[in-house]
Amino acid sequence: MNGDLRTHGLWEASAPPAPRTHPLTERIAVDVAIIGGGFTGSSAALHLAERGASAAVLEAFDIGFGASGRNVGLVNAGMWVMPSVLVAELGKTHGQRLLDLLGNGPSAVFDLVARHGIECEAVHNGTLHCAVGKRGIADVAERARQWLERGAPVELLDAQRTQELTGTRTYAASLLDRRAGTVQPLAYVRGLAAAALRAGARVHAQTRVTAAERVGSEWQLATSSGGTVSAKWVIVATDAYTASNGLWPGIQAEQVQLPYFNFATAPLPRENAQRILPDRQGAWDTRQVLSSFRLDAAGRLVFGSVGALRGVGRSIHRDWARRALARIFPQLKEVPFEHEWYGTIGMTSNAIPRFHELDRNVVSFSGFNGRGIAPGTVLGRELAKFVLGEVRRDDLPLPVTPVVTAPWRNAKALGYEAGAQAFHLVDARI
Repeated sequence: MNGDLRTHGLWEASAPPAPRTHPLTERIAVDVAIIGGGFTGSSAALHLAERGASAAVLEAFDIGFGASGRNVGLVNAGMWVMPSVLVAELGKTHGQRLLDLLGNGPSAVFDLVARHGIECEAVHNGTLHCAVGKRGIADVAERARQWLERGAPVELLDAQRTQELTGTRTYAASLLDRRAGTVQPLAYVRGLAAAALRAGARVHAQTRVTAAERVGSEWQLATSSGGTVSAKWVIVATDAYTASNGLWPGIQAEQVQLPYFNFATAPLPRENAQRILPDRQGAWDTRQVLSSFRLDAAGRLVFGSVGALRGVGRSIHRDWARRALARIFPQLKEVPFEHEWYGTIGMTSNAIPRFHELDRNVVSFSGFNGRGIAPGTVLGRELAKFVLGEVRRDDLPLPVTPVVTAPWRNAKALGYEAGAQAFHLVDARI
């Protein structure tokens, strides 16, 4: 995508081509200008266009360039925090509203995939949250209890059943969430953008917004490609990849950057591919420096964790991945890695997204905390409904909050990266 094989890795190598777009070089007028061509921006454009509104996506690089094209591809329900924590943070009204929206988020994703024929290796068989040790067992058991109280189709699995569904004896228990699944994330976001184009939206890649000025009731946006946009509303959908020197840098400043990497093996031998994740769920564990693993359509195992593949971290994390993979799946000890890549997750102070009114008729959902696929999709849809007046501000799943810079954010980001290196330097050596 950008000449760097460590940004999008396997996803760039295996995704269908991006829809054909061109930089904006003319003057246009639309109802809604959308800055950012990831899950949120592409979903907003699609839902706006389907409702008859004119919309233009303005992407500084390529569709899915940011976190949307780099992540693991787990389509999970809810957020990282437990349901009770989310309700305690947001209050009963917004908390339950957000839980309902995100609980149904994976279904919304897979419905869009089916309705628009998006080729993205979609598998809607659930995900597995795998318990490590007694603390991990208690964690998944409590999550199961809280979701079951809310009627969610989840199941707490014992060690034997977990082994059957993962292909490893490493985990003492797991939580199977049947709402969830997996996609090829770059293929999915490209498919969303293509669907938006077919519905009548404009999509302009290589089009960075360089200036914004309010003139009367309209926003006038200037771009790096020479074009200009006049719009009644602006949706800012740049999340963790918001430019620090851009127009609304506060979105990035309120998040602490957490790096996350993935390695992908060569396609597994047939006998291994049939035993590891036989039902093709995606999985991750309960450790603080977590690991995740899933299979792609070709039978490659995608294995990831916290860390950045740069400097000394590249060799530390690669060596750890080889050791850890051999510990979890001894039969894969000699299977080589074919791809490696990493990206950035934006972490908010309470691990819950934010809704901001950045200026008059300028709105944003951001801070997905590593859960971008389903939340980005459904919150992009909610932004479309909001700017068109279909829902009121008070009906949204998140309250309006001010943009507040995260204290010590740079130091914390460096701590995440250095801490992951230190952990992976010594982990999985026995």
